[in-house]
Amino acid sequence: MLKVLLKKQMTEVFRGYFYNRKTNKARSKANQIVLFSLFAFLMIGVLGGSFTAVALGVCFGLTSAGMGWLYFVLMSGIAVVLGAFGSVFNTYSGLYLPKDNDLLLSMPIPVRTIIVSRLLNVYLLGAMYSGVVMLPTLIVYWVIVGAAIQNVICGIVLFLIITIIVLILSCLLGWIVAKISLKLKNKSFIVVLIALSCIGGYYFIYFKAQIWIRELVANASVYGTNVKDSAYGLYLFGRIGEGDLIATAIFAAATTLLLALTIFILSRGFLKLATSTASVGKVKYHEKTVKEKSVFGALLTKEFARFTTSPNYMLNCGLGVLLLPVLSVFLLIKGADILTMLTTALGDRTNLAALLLCAALMLASTMNDMATPSVSLEGKNIWIPQSMPVEAKTVLKAKTAMQLILTLIPMLFAVICAAVVLQASVAEKLMICVLPLIFTVFSAVFGCYIGVMHPIIDWKAEIIPIKQSGAVAISLFGGWGFVALFALPYLLIGQIIGLVPYLIFWAVIYTTASALLYRRLITKGAEAFSRL
Repeated sequence: MLKVLLKKQMTEVFRGYFYNRKTNKARSKANQIVLFSLFAFLMIGVLGGSFTAVALGVCFGLTSAGMGWLYFVLMSGIAVVLGAFGSVFNTYSGLYLPKDNDLLLSMPIPVRTIIVSRLLNVYLLGAMYSGVVMLPTLIVYWVIVGAAIQNVICGIVLFLIITIIVLILSCLLGWIVAKISLKLKNKSFIVVLIALSCIGGYYFIYFKAQIWIRELVANASVYGTNVKDSAYGLYLFGRIGEGDLIATAIFAAATTLLLALTIFILSRGFLKLATSTASVGKVKYHEKTVKEKSVFGALLTKEFARFTTSPNYMLNCGLGVLLLPVLSVFLLIKGADILTMLTTALGDRTNLAALLLCAALMLASTMNDMATPSVSLEGKNIWIPQSMPVEAKTVLKAKTAMQLILTLIPMLFAVICAAVVLQASVAEKLMICVLPLIFTVFSAVFGCYIGVMHPIIDWKAEIIPIKQSGAVAISLFGGWGFVALFALPYLLIGQIIGLVPYLIFWAVIYTTASALLYRRLITKGAEAFSRL
């Protein structure tokens, strides 16, 4: 039974590799081999290769300085962080609050078997993530220092200790996430905030890692002495990789005890957490007058509700809502310096810096494409707006208006910041403010039209129309293409006609295109929507 449950757990984790989410049918063996090969390439080739490069950059310098233990402390810390955070959400959804809890608990399966199968699932995934770091770490050390039997044995034990630490941390963090999720009514914004924080933290660490590593290697003796004096336990931990049998025995015993304690605590509280439901607060009724909304207002409210209750929708189609304010603040802080640097580098082509700023604002607006999948997201419920006494064009107007509101407001702030930092004439500042706003309108209308003409209604998973549809690809890459179409010709004819006439020309082009597309949206687009 344990083998069956573990197979079920792993199949759920890699379900997308076995089944096509669009058709919900099993993939062919050849397709599965290709997908798993690609996954192996990404994990071993890309991630493993990256950490191999890091290990090579650190190992030689630290081992030459007699600080091999510090090398293992550093790389083990990276492995623990990657392993724990890589598997924490799987722990939350696969260990504590999976959807099949009630089904499995109602069957004649011992609870301990369910717990062990899920713990093994968490352990294997954590070991996979931490192994991407630790295997290159150990191999690089054995190649540079030597693969003595004692070093190899202690290195393998170190890897096992790290996988157990990852398992314990994953159980703890997953339990915290599960408890918090039971208290939250609307989890969408929390999920989006966590995802954006992880993305931001990743890029921050990525860009700072090389600086930190160089500083660590250059001052290895200083940092090593400080760690050894203030945190002797970390020194002993690092000594495991260098083949210290006493340190290996101490930490192996300690992690074994912690694992036993974790399993004991988990078995005592598993049933309570697994059968918990989200808390529902008591609501006292208060009579109040509800303000009647217009048809358009009601539809617009519905679109906003759909957007704000879907983390996938917000993360994949609404990054511009966050990107534009960040860009605005960045312009106020560093914009003048960057524009001065560009102007100096471009020489006599001073207007090119202003054009690049305008193109950057237009490009940022394309990161909002929520109108494009909005028709497809109606899914099987598309009959509801079609059955109401509402014109199809009004429905499409509401979908377009949602993107306009969420993009025009931050864009207005961004163009004002651009005008403040830009050293140019009043006419140039005015056009650089106006053109991105016009392009934002064009992008929204274009995206909604493409979405209604190429919908995916019979999707099985919400992510398909949001991220995997042809309409979204056309809207996103088409937006980038329109920005390139605007910027590149200036290199040939811009200096001849001047920046202001050039911007006016494109403002007229995009205004006319927006009007024509809008007309087609409320006619041909409305007819297409009615036929869905």
